[in-house]
Amino acid sequence: MFAIRQRVNIIKQFNVRGYKKTIEQLVKQHPQALQNALTFVRVDFNVPLDKKTGEITDDTRIKEALPTIKYLKDNGAKVVLASHCGRPKGKFNEKMTMKPMAERLSSLISTNVQTVSDCIGDNVTEAVNKLNGGEILMLENTRFHKEEEANDSDFAKKLSNGAKVYVNDAFGTAHRAHASTEGVAKYCDHKVAGYLMDKELRFLKSAVDKPVHPFTAIIGGAKVSTKLPVLNSLLKKCDNILIGGAMMYTFIKALGYPVGNSLVEDDFIPMVKDLLTKAEEKGVKVHIPMDTIVADKVNEEAVPDFINFTNDKSKGIPDGKLGLDIGPEAIKTFTDILLKSKTVIWNGPMGVFEIKQFATGTNSMAHVLAEVTSNGGTTIIGGGDSVAAVNKAGLSSKMSHISTGGGASLELLEGAPMPGVAALDNE
Repeated sequence: MFAIRQRVNIIKQFNVRGYKKTIEQLVKQHPQALQNALTFVRVDFNVPLDKKTGEITDDTRIKEALPTIKYLKDNGAKVVLASHCGRPKGKFNEKMTMKPMAERLSSLISTNVQTVSDCIGDNVTEAVNKLNGGEILMLENTRFHKEEEANDSDFAKKLSNGAKVYVNDAFGTAHRAHASTEGVAKYCDHKVAGYLMDKELRFLKSAVDKPVHPFTAIIGGAKVSTKLPVLNSLLKKCDNILIGGAMMYTFIKALGYPVGNSLVEDDFIPMVKDLLTKAEEKGVKVHIPMDTIVADKVNEEAVPDFINFTNDKSKGIPDGKLGLDIGPEAIKTFTDILLKSKTVIWNGPMGVFEIKQFATGTNSMAHVLAEVTSNGGTTIIGGGDSVAAVNKAGLSSKMSHISTGGGASLELLEGAPMPGVAALDNE
């Protein structure tokens, strides 16, 4: 009962009108819009596969698309699903075919999902023309053609096959201007968001545009170079920014401490210093760990040690050792800040969480965010390794929202253009 009440409170908090039309809004405006209408649906079925057997090891992305697919099917649409899998570099690759995804989808919705051997061509057109309302066809991997990533207009037109409705439910690829994510939309009468796309936009955009304060961002990961754009953007919105992961050692070195063999991007130290100056001017508190867990190697046999950065800047991580996780004092500081926060976005682990000795920082953040959620706050896991860490800790159900897009989440938080979103109709 508490979980239901908590979810209702979250929905009320973010009950702002989306800025892109959804499939439900389309049907409300045009009740027969989906009936027997050829509907091209971009899903993200780029799921992990077992390297030996080719079997799906995690079908989360397929399950996330079920509400949209079921809605279209129940409303009599002729559903054509398109996705990519892996990086086939414009060539057919048996290990990246969409057949396992179609089979898994069939079992999940108890409906036969038809397949074809390509995503364009006479055979595909024939299969599409034979579809009846409520039936589903899965196209082959769109990236088997180099024209997909080039967003080639002729390829996009062939891909559309005369579809009347375009539905994008692949938030994870919405930051790419590819034929199936942006190009096809130009050839359809209606361009709308699926349930997953709408949910992603509602949570992520609403959290950034209208956050409930205190608003805290946890930013980790390996390279500061990939996170600087989002960090600069968050300075305009956040009250606190917590720094972790290997990227924190560039920050620590920028403060004047030796960091041994830790991963550091020296070329970005001036930009880190500039970020810290801007944060101070804006009154945003950037919290950099002042203690860390180190070792002389990165594997299961590594023996962890503890380093505390004191006022003596000649003392830090010695040569031959590298930082691999935030320390206990940083965990305590971060925990205190997070428990006072009303909105939290997390992108990037605090350390090498795949190895037990260096997983404490990341696991601690996951458990604290679960507590923040239970206390009435909103917690958003912004894709990538943060999602893997939360899933590994068994706490995914304790978060307000877990994003399906790593790069897409970052770019939306940055305020960067999202071609796959821009292509959709406004409300």
